[in-house]
Amino acid sequence: MIKTIPIKSYCSIENLKSFFALCKPRVNALIVFTAVIGMFLSTPGMVPLNVLISAILGIGFVSGAAAAFNCLIEEKIDARMARTRGRPLPMGKVSQKETIFFASVLGGLGLFILFYFVNFLTMWLTALTFFAYAVIYTIFLKPATPMNIVIGGASGAMPPVLGWAAVNNHLSPEAWILFLIIFCWTPPHFWALALYRRVEYAKVGIPMLPVTHGEKFTLLHIVLYTIILVIVTMMPFSIGMTGLIYLFFATILNAIFLYYVVMLYRNYSDKLTMKIFRYSILYLGLIFTAFLIDHYFKFIFV
Repeated sequence: MIKTIPIKSYCSIENLKSFFALCKPRVNALIVFTAVIGMFLSTPGMVPLNVLISAILGIGFVSGAAAAFNCLIEEKIDARMARTRGRPLPMGKVSQKETIFFASVLGGLGLFILFYFVNFLTMWLTALTFFAYAVIYTIFLKPATPMNIVIGGASGAMPPVLGWAAVNNHLSPEAWILFLIIFCWTPPHFWALALYRRVEYAKVGIPMLPVTHGEKFTLLHIVLYTIILVIVTMMPFSIGMTGLIYLFFATILNAIFLYYVVMLYRNYSDKLTMKIFRYSILYLGLIFTAFLIDHYFKFIFV
């Protein structure tokens, strides 16, 4: 009797969900969102539809590929942490070979779309961002220094720059202000999570700031970086890039952020730490939404 060997269906709903999860969809959604805002802010009119769709697909695909490679490199670490042990690789839902193939195809397709349908500059910058995150940050910085998230935050701050380049095929100082906002936002955002998960990071040997320098030192740096973030988010108004709509929303959002981090510094609690982490995500989304609204309905002092 001849045995039949079952062939794995890579197109099943469960497998598709697993490959989708490798792309860290919630993080990727924020990346694509800030890239789209960068596109709209780069032009006084509307973004050409073909450029908008192509850039969204290209940047989204490469970002997803970078996330998948990150999951591959950190598979053993992810398996030991409560926050990440449910990811597809530690759960055995996908194999390492499948992840490499999937990420390579997805990333290659994304770069091809950017090169062929957008422009070479965007493709090159996106490839550089992929390398900075998947290789420099994940392999070298994260396990080596407690300032990993500060240095590595540069790759996470690139999406609005990529969006700007996609429309104009060159970069302006305003694009780098958008970069600076996300760059300064990243440390307080991620250190809040690191504080909450510091025992797990210590267990797997990742030298996050709360692990190497303690709670109070980390809390102080969260406050300091939030103050820097407030200053940077005022820059667009000070140079005439935005008007009163943006100033109004940015002031309120910054005041709430500052209030939370000062309260956390004065009286630490895990509950408030996670509240700050969740608020920081909302904060970034609303700041960039304020940019978009202000861009098309700008009020300025006369």
